[in-house]
Amino acid sequence: MALYAELHRHLGGSIVPRVFWRYLIRTGHPLADQYPEYDQFEAFFTRPRKSLTEYLELHSLVESVQTLETIPYFVSKLVRGAYVFEGICYLELRYTPFYRTTKSRPDAWRIEQMRDIARLVAQAGHSEIYPIIMRQIFCMHSKLPYEINRAMLELAAEEQDIVCAVDLAGPDVHYSERMDEWIELFSRARSLGLKTTGHLYETVDGCDPRLLPYLDRIGHGIQIPLLYPELLPEVADRGQCLEICPTTYLKTGTLPNLMAVREVFQRCRAAGVDVAICTDNAGLHNVRLPWEIENLLTSDIIDFKMLNRCIDAAFRHAFAWPAAGRTPRALLSEMLTPRPAEHLF
Repeated sequence: MALYAELHRHLGGSIVPRVFWRYLIRTGHPLADQYPEYDQFEAFFTRPRKSLTEYLELHSLVESVQTLETIPYFVSKLVRGAYVFEGICYLELRYTPFYRTTKSRPDAWRIEQMRDIARLVAQAGHSEIYPIIMRQIFCMHSKLPYEINRAMLELAAEEQDIVCAVDLAGPDVHYSERMDEWIELFSRARSLGLKTTGHLYETVDGCDPRLLPYLDRIGHGIQIPLLYPELLPEVADRGQCLEICPTTYLKTGTLPNLMAVREVFQRCRAAGVDVAICTDNAGLHNVRLPWEIENLLTSDIIDFKMLNRCIDAAFRHAFAWPAAGRTPRALLSEMLTPRPAEHLF
């Protein structure tokens, strides 16, 4: 039975290496010539990078092949894997729709095409065979101009049957210099009924408290408990959840090892701050959600009590989970609870 809600997963980093490699081979992509053997490609694709900025270059590589023509292939494979191999029943898939539009066309034309991209992702994510509840999160991007980010936000508000929130992504070294823009955009999103999250306090470069009050959830946020624990009471008071993606911090060089993540869980629990365990880029890492959880348990980063807290928190903080805060485990438990004898007659 599918039991997990995945709140932080990128379309650009969700395609597992073998699926992506087979696509490159089949289409004659230059990378297929560079890495004709799968093992070589996997080593290149999943190796740790020196920084978040270098790590995000892989997103650009994947984005370049995720077009209007190929999105159904990638999204359908993603949903199938999430259902069959990960036990995910609710998925928030985030991406920057502008980066999937036709790059040879003018920006105005590409902005119009974003609606087609969003609807195609929704269509490809719907499967009767692999019935996952999937909603989209649009990522405004630190490298894109204000006008394009604003257009993504407005489109998200118009398509709230398939888009549940907006996000801020991209190299976080550019956040602070444009903070007035981000505050305006997130304020606008909330006024339109959109939920909000943002890649904030992931690295030491992305630590700016001015945006925190405008977020419903915090993407990553690990530097709050690690470097700025004085902010934890405010995070708890606002009811914000941290979307923790442990393997990411090893792949980006943000943390030296998983042991550092233990402090994140312990300090958040002590402060009453909810944490959801997420994968971020399951394909780039070749680590899917059950493996992410198993790594935390076997490395003694969390115990099973903390795991259950995180699983439940993911459903409580899901932006579009329809069961009013009730998890699949709770629903299953109700089904298995013996009824009093009088109900049998």
